[in-house]
Amino acid sequence: MAYEGIRAHRPLIMGRRGAVATNHPVATQAGLDMLRAGGSAADAAVAISLTLGVVEPHMSGLGGDGFYHHWSARTGRAETFAGTGQAPAAATLARYRAEGGVPNGGPLSIQTPGKLAGLAALHAAHGAKTWGALFGAAAEAAREGFAATHALRHFIGENRAIIEADATSRAIWLPGGAVPALGTVIAQPALAATLQRIAAAGPQDFYGGAVARDLAADLADVGALPVAADLAAVEPLLAPPIGIAWRGFEVRQTPAPSMGFALLQMLRIIEGEDLAALGWGSADLLHLMIEAKKRAFLDREAQAGREAPDFAALLSDARRDAHVAAIGARAAHLPVRAMAEPDTTYFCVVDAEGNAVSAIQSINGAFGSGVTGPRTGILLNNRMSYWHLDDGHANQLAPGRRVRHTMNAPMVMKDGRPWMVFGTPGADNQVQVNFQVLVSCAAFGFDPQQALEAPRWTSSQPGQESNYPHGGEDLVTIERGFGEAAIAGLRARGHQVKVVGDLEGACSVAAIRVLENGVRMGASDPRRDGWAAAW
Repeated sequence: MAYEGIRAHRPLIMGRRGAVATNHPVATQAGLDMLRAGGSAADAAVAISLTLGVVEPHMSGLGGDGFYHHWSARTGRAETFAGTGQAPAAATLARYRAEGGVPNGGPLSIQTPGKLAGLAALHAAHGAKTWGALFGAAAEAAREGFAATHALRHFIGENRAIIEADATSRAIWLPGGAVPALGTVIAQPALAATLQRIAAAGPQDFYGGAVARDLAADLADVGALPVAADLAAVEPLLAPPIGIAWRGFEVRQTPAPSMGFALLQMLRIIEGEDLAALGWGSADLLHLMIEAKKRAFLDREAQAGREAPDFAALLSDARRDAHVAAIGARAAHLPVRAMAEPDTTYFCVVDAEGNAVSAIQSINGAFGSGVTGPRTGILLNNRMSYWHLDDGHANQLAPGRRVRHTMNAPMVMKDGRPWMVFGTPGADNQVQVNFQVLVSCAAFGFDPQQALEAPRWTSSQPGQESNYPHGGEDLVTIERGFGEAAIAGLRARGHQVKVVGDLEGACSVAAIRVLENGVRMGASDPRRDGWAAAW
């Protein structure tokens, strides 16, 4: 049954053989071209990933990390491939405590990048094309250039200070000292050469070959901590997804060091409620979902970052019942530290055979550390800023450890096959926006484009934009499309509410819904440069 209450302004993209949804039209075209050329979902995912690193550089790239969740139509097997780098050997607690903490940008914020290791493992397991055949779109966009969009110009302007601090970054992203005009063609010749070298020599060159030597030299020149030995030590994490049964579906998520389990906890907390009776967009449903999010984030703070979180306990009936019992008629004020990773990108692919990839990648903050290697053209992450220095914290810094990530790449199964592949960038907002999209589609019959354009809320720390007297998870930012009655109802329940305009809320979701007849529905979020395509 389709939901008639939300009008989508973008068309729902449908095809029978394959679909792609990403956060940039150039990357979407790269993925679609790969599928039409006979590539698998894994091949398209690699092509998209590499292209996004060129045309959406403020969000992800070779200098960052990524999570790739694959389902095989032939075997029915699901796997996750985590390309997450570790803290450098020189990144000790004593060093950063002496520095007064981990900086948010600059050389000392750079952690060993791991994305390419995850991509290489995904391709080795499920690729149909040769490795070198996957680089064409990315290398062309870097060599010939791509046109600056409204979104890119916005992020350059917002992050001008961090870009200006590095000469190479400044030359690329602030040509002539100014934010590039709309449509300006931006080329990255050094990055193009690096991509071509990795295409020819293979992914191992990034971690132990000529590219690794140049990257290590770039890092040394700016005073960053990762060295050649840290690059050589990078290995992908391969693991099955974690999952729960939920209202006739199986919802799967990326395991540690991802915080994907928080989405599963939210779903468990509300699974016994009559959602239809509450009504989509009602104050009652909004309150329930916001409070479920807060409860799940308490466990996120305590468990995310541990080497092996006890997922069985976190997702157990007992833990669910405790959270349900704690939710009252009034807003709770729970102290949870925010994780700031808003600058990430998500994409998904379903190919002709039905193989599916749910993928997310990031350089952490917008433009990461702000440092671009002049030899390699690689913009480097600021992932070190995610570590805690407090003794006893689950996410405490230690050399060689992998930091916890807000990144998560869900996939929803029904009758043993993918029903919806979807996700979003957005730091702490990721799992709660994914929560809303899934509830809208699975419980209320939204098509994916309706769900992506529907009003959304996010629950977060108020920070400096509020004088609210309670600490912790207090501010609800909500799009005005929910209506005055729902917003007033939240305030009456004790929520502090900040209202923003339509499509001004957080995140940028991409989704593919697979129908029983095989039709793939692709959907894109208009809140950024998202675009979907199918054939």
